[in-house]
Amino acid sequence: MNQLKEKFKNVSQPLAKDIKNMVKEHGDLELGTITISQLYGGMKSMKALVTETSLLDADEGIRFRGYTIPELREKLPAAEGCTEPLPEALFYLLLYNELPGKEETASMTHEFMTRSAVPQHVFDAIDQLPLTTHPMTQFSIAVMAMQTESEFAKAYREGISKKDYWDPMFDDVFNLIAKLPIVAAYIYRRTYKNNVHIPADPSLDWAANFAHMLGFESKEFKSLMRLYLTIHADHEGGNVSAHTTHLVGSALSDAYLSFAAGMNGLAGPLHGLANQEVIRWIFQMRDDLKNTNPSKEQIAAYIKQTLEDGKVVPGYGHAVLRKTDPRFTAQADFAKRYCPNDELVNIVWNVYEVAPPILDSTGKIKNPWPNVDAHSGALLVHFGMSEYDFYTVLFGVSRALGVLASLCWDRALGQGIERPKSVTTEWVQKFIEKKTVKVSK
Repeated sequence: MNQLKEKFKNVSQPLAKDIKNMVKEHGDLELGTITISQLYGGMKSMKALVTETSLLDADEGIRFRGYTIPELREKLPAAEGCTEPLPEALFYLLLYNELPGKEETASMTHEFMTRSAVPQHVFDAIDQLPLTTHPMTQFSIAVMAMQTESEFAKAYREGISKKDYWDPMFDDVFNLIAKLPIVAAYIYRRTYKNNVHIPADPSLDWAANFAHMLGFESKEFKSLMRLYLTIHADHEGGNVSAHTTHLVGSALSDAYLSFAAGMNGLAGPLHGLANQEVIRWIFQMRDDLKNTNPSKEQIAAYIKQTLEDGKVVPGYGHAVLRKTDPRFTAQADFAKRYCPNDELVNIVWNVYEVAPPILDSTGKIKNPWPNVDAHSGALLVHFGMSEYDFYTVLFGVSRALGVLASLCWDRALGQGIERPKSVTTEWVQKFIEKKTVKVSK
């Protein structure tokens, strides 16, 4: 067993024991009630999941193992000459619940590089798809094709003990994260760059190597990739991609099957696909206004027209957050440093100034503030990645860090299959009738 796996065992198993004792002693303690509006409204705010890696506060934003994004940008190790944290350092934090130093981060980078070989049949599977296939569909199929490599599936078939489920899952998680940038870059170069591919550079860190394989060699873009892959990594357990990965994994599906399911959820326009919808909306606004640099007044009028047409303003609002997403702020800080005069970036900032009051005035929107998707596209376009259909794949590569770290913990803590109770509308109506009768008496 290598040192990284031994360390995870030493970190996870004491907590698994504590949880078992806690459930035994306090298992009947009620955490709260569920309302009918929650039942029909997507289960929002229901405390029904345990996710060790991150916690989302409505007013403060995301905390990764207790650390805010500004704190992580300050405390996590960075590449030489770069101010942004290394994503593999965040993965270390999510997995072990401690901040890594440069040595620990380097061990992660090395581990990913040594596990990064992708079987040829995965590329063959991608190549069978029409070039018009959406990149997220290609990505999901590629992950499924890699399932032939699953150590967990092999170990389960051979009769592994329940207490050791985490061990082969640990290997699956590392192997999958290591391979994702190569697969994603292959899809990008195949779809947009005439199938001309760029080999990996073992001397680079995980994010910089990804940028290199995509075809972007500037230090600034590599810095952007480090930031992007860090801040998109996790957002507690209730979002669609995280919950889906957890749900499918709870059936003891391996990391490949579970992550592919999560990516199919991420591909929805109400989740990860929103990042491409934001930039598409801005491009459409410029076309409709016949103005590449619209004024704030023009933007405000366009937003109002969007709402009058029964459409949403993409990139604004969040199911949990009730303030500007700290991930938006981190990207805005990056833009102020590297591209403050970019026309598209300034449109994003102008939308930020005028959209919230308009959205708030409708009285229908609980959070009129921007989320992470509102800014990322403008930065990517600035550095030359204008193919916005690919943006959700970038999101997916990042989100792997959070959901797969959680999958390791799910197996280490012995979490069971997820099986909530469902009821019919008739049952709800009868329940309301009984409650109403009791109140009237």
